Amino acid sequence: MTTELHALESRVLLHAPTGRDAQLVQRVLGAGDIESVICDAIEDVLAELEHGAGALLLQEEALTPVALKLLGAWIASQPHWSDIPILVVTHQGADSPGLHSVMEALRNLTLLERPVRTRALISAVKSALNARMRQYQVREAEQRKDEFLASLAHELRNPLAPIRTSMSVLSLMYPAASGVSKVCDVVERQIGHLTRLVDDLLDVARITSGKIVLQREPVLLSAIISHAMEICAPMLEGKPHALKVSQPREDVMLDADQVRLVQSLANVLGNAIKFTPSPGEIALAVEVRDKNVTFRVRDSGIGLEPAAIERIFEMFAQGLPSHARSQGPGGLGIGLSLARRFVEMHGGTITASSDGPGKGSVFTMTLPVVTGVGTPSEKASVPTPSIAANRRVLVVDDNRDGADMLQQLLEADGFTVDAAYSGVDALQSAAAHLPDIVVMDIGMPGMDGYEAARHIRALPGGKDILIIAVTGWGQDSAKLRSREAGFDHHLVKPVRFDQIRSFLERA
Repeated sequence: MTTELHALESRVLLHAPTGRDAQLVQRVLGAGDIESVICDAIEDVLAELEHGAGALLLQEEALTPVALKLLGAWIASQPHWSDIPILVVTHQGADSPGLHSVMEALRNLTLLERPVRTRALISAVKSALNARMRQYQVREAEQRKDEFLASLAHELRNPLAPIRTSMSVLSLMYPAASGVSKVCDVVERQIGHLTRLVDDLLDVARITSGKIVLQREPVLLSAIISHAMEICAPMLEGKPHALKVSQPREDVMLDADQVRLVQSLANVLGNAIKFTPSPGEIALAVEVRDKNVTFRVRDSGIGLEPAAIERIFEMFAQGLPSHARSQGPGGLGIGLSLARRFVEMHGGTITASSDGPGKGSVFTMTLPVVTGVGTPSEKASVPTPSIAANRRVLVVDDNRDGADMLQQLLEADGFTVDAAYSGVDALQSAAAHLPDIVVMDIGMPGMDGYEAARHIRALPGGKDILIIAVTGWGQDSAKLRSREAGFDHHLVKPVRFDQIRSFLERA
């Protein structure tokens, strides 16, 4: 945070339009080394608030119904970390006529009864500014936490990418070896698990900072169920659970964020699978009534103690009953909390119930997102396009293992592949041998992927190159920056090779 911003956020805004109270208070505060700004009208107060303030000091007479309405609206729109202190100078303290409406409209309120002694005024204002500074510290701590989580995700995704690519190379080299296939399956499952944990951690940061917005679109209920089951399938391998699924015979259309709804259902199903001893029974029942769809997950698992039923939906909560520690660690305590937040963002509810430890649990998600009967579109059979053998690909990544493994896979597919390990090397390679396709990391030292993409686009013929970002940065801001830099697609590590291949086939 800059020094200028600190100055703006530590000043006191004064609004006392009658008499000379504002000027007198400004002199008193100045003697206490407190910066203040006089605002003649409530509109001036609101304008200055947008630039930052440590506290408001208002004259009771200035708080007209119109002023209270405008100021109350601004206060309600504050970010979650902010609760700006407001000091009101009154004639009779809490007994002042008309002060009831002020106390209802404003929060974090301190009343100062006239006549206010100089020391008392300075002390009250400094206390308010100290409280405000603690709010700024909370904001900065949250920003650092979000930056740490984003960096952590990037650093974790980078090594996962060459591990996944190496398994693809191994499968390609030994397609008929059952032992190799089993090892690759195990590694792929664990990579998927780690990737979901990383994504959950990032979602925590996005939710707490208010950066998640639902992307609603028409989606079939059957697609939600099948995708959630696909995510949970690796968790069921090796566990002799009986899983039963019942759903409406006639498919229905939902107005929902498919990714978030699938994630919510998969988190609830995954919770049931994880905490149900083998052999167990798990049932998913899906019902549609009017505009509501209900997902009910019932398991024969370890159950819940009464005190844990509400706590399990809290962020980082561990809802395991004490007798069930043998089932293994309780995870990060994120999945169910994310499910609740996403369901509530859809206008729905999620609840849990249990008859007690060892007697299983029931989780119920109800969302008002049904829009009508849907007709699954029949997909025409399209032959898999062949990959042209005369196309050149440039792979760029400062992680040499990742670049080399991807180069090997692409060469096995018939591409001519060059590898570069920095943005500068990528630009030199592209200038010497103009590629048809560039698959490039973003977070590289020196010249990063954004700058390299802009330079490659500026080369003669560079506008026709397909440039794909394959990176550990998955935030919306990173995706926006990649588009602005000239990338055609943005894939988040660890990427399956068939994802990259699908873009190359269409190039």
